[in-house]
Amino acid sequence: MIDRHLTFCVLLTARESQADIEEPETAEVKNDKERISESINFSDSDLFEEIPDDDEIGDATWSEVCRACCVHEPQEWLKIFAGVCLLIFFLYFFLLGLELLGTSAKIIGGCTTGSLLGDDTNPVAGLMIGILATVLLQSSSTTTSIVVSLVGGGLDVKAAIYMVMGANIGTSVTNTIVAMGHMGDGDELERAFAGATVHDMFNFLTVAIFFPLEIVTGYLFYLTKAMLPDEVVSDQEQWEGPIKKIVSPLGHKIIIANENVIQDIATGETESCDEYYPTECDGAVNAANCKVGLIGCDKKTGDCPAFFQDGADQHDDEVAGGVCLFLSLVLLISCLIGIVTLLQKMLLGTSTRIIYKATNINGYLAMVIGMGITIVIQSSSITTSTLTPLVGMGVLQLEQMYPLTLGANIGTTFTAILAAMVSDSVNSFQVALSHLFFNLSGIVVWYPFPPLRNVPLNMARKLGKATRIWRGFPLVYIAVMFFLVPILLLGLSELFGQKTVGFTVLGVFLTIAIFLGFGLSMFWWRFRGGKESTVLKLARRQKKNATIQTLPEDMDYLKSEVLSLKSEVLSLKERIVLSDEELANGKKLDDTDEESEDTEQTA
Repeated sequence: MIDRHLTFCVLLTARESQADIEEPETAEVKNDKERISESINFSDSDLFEEIPDDDEIGDATWSEVCRACCVHEPQEWLKIFAGVCLLIFFLYFFLLGLELLGTSAKIIGGCTTGSLLGDDTNPVAGLMIGILATVLLQSSSTTTSIVVSLVGGGLDVKAAIYMVMGANIGTSVTNTIVAMGHMGDGDELERAFAGATVHDMFNFLTVAIFFPLEIVTGYLFYLTKAMLPDEVVSDQEQWEGPIKKIVSPLGHKIIIANENVIQDIATGETESCDEYYPTECDGAVNAANCKVGLIGCDKKTGDCPAFFQDGADQHDDEVAGGVCLFLSLVLLISCLIGIVTLLQKMLLGTSTRIIYKATNINGYLAMVIGMGITIVIQSSSITTSTLTPLVGMGVLQLEQMYPLTLGANIGTTFTAILAAMVSDSVNSFQVALSHLFFNLSGIVVWYPFPPLRNVPLNMARKLGKATRIWRGFPLVYIAVMFFLVPILLLGLSELFGQKTVGFTVLGVFLTIAIFLGFGLSMFWWRFRGGKESTVLKLARRQKKNATIQTLPEDMDYLKSEVLSLKSEVLSLKERIVLSDEELANGKKLDDTDEESEDTEQTA
């Protein structure tokens, strides 16, 4: 009897809980299915689980966009003003973090990058050097400017073109790193990583077409050579973008990279970084009195940054660069969280139709906007890294991020063109134009035609979905695509470049082994259940990690439920005991009545 009463109690409690959830007065509206009008809002919890077609949600008008943007109460305008001020604050320090990240990378990898860029290379080695140099410097603008300067000093134009192709690939690592700031939210990470890697996919696909084409035909070399006169002479100074002018003063108070070290080692004017050390100052610590190493001083103000150390050696400067790199990552992630949280609150309740209408502009116009922004701020990394969080939040769709990225690719060539105009060499200008026409050629192939346009978009979406299976995938992706593969191919090309029988045979053996290993891995992945088993294991691992993370909350919930059930069971037992006693007393009374009736009948 107790078990039956307990079951009834549990069912009653569950039904009461369900009734509480279904009450419209107390239930919180979290998605369009619970909303009476069934309209879709930016704050919906299931916003991106299944995005409806335009025909289903309807296309917003520009009047609706204007009302949502400009029609507010005075208190709302005050909140918007405060939100914009906070957004500018976070955005400034986000840009400062990117500035410090690039500066720290130049200090840590400056000597290595200079020696890489200074080597005579074959096409494969040139491509890999361009990738590694840009990843280490965190700036394709810096890499291409150095390459253009090296061409003015005698570097072969064809080798420089391959390096510029590699720089195009390496520049996309920065916004991929920024995308990892969304690891705390699976939905945002998927969208942000897809938005970041669409840049990678375009660059990889473009190189896959035009790198072998350039080796076979010299397409970019002869095209740009035909466009140039015999001499190009210019005395223009290198232009610094306004964003750098805003961010650099504070950045220069913290740390400054001495880019002369990279260029001197690359051109052969200096054999190694040892010639710059130890640093020493003759009197006051300023730019005029100090011999600097990888960390320099501000030539305009004469001040030396906080991380500059009198008497430092190369190891001291590299350690300082590592510390600053760590601080820049902390600053980036903190500001990224602040920007995302603030934008979410500012867009809370805004209809998705209005957001899509406001951001849905013509793709070619988006390219022009991306190009203009990049020309102004002189960095494609800053452009794409600033847009990546917007894709993660869903404010920008992947289809809108793609043309903005292509425009940024064109805009970043402006830096190399300016660097070439400073040089007196026609070859320098030829390399800068090669960078421009390489990106334009890629856009002509991969954007105007929808079937080809969808290739990089679908590849990026698949990479984004991979983060659902395992959130550590972005780290592996960066390590493999931007470090392991370039280093491996660079090593193989160097073996063949030695032009000796022993190294050539070793290179052939290693190449065959790598291709066989890759082929067997692909066969296992596609035809032996490798994909299914790997996905299943990673999904289990991800589920296990998610379960472990939520275990304390689940345990607390279960404890509260057990205590609640325990109290209900105790009260139920008391009621059952009382009912049993009442039944027993009633039975005794009935027996007494029957006995009395029997006695009366007998009498």
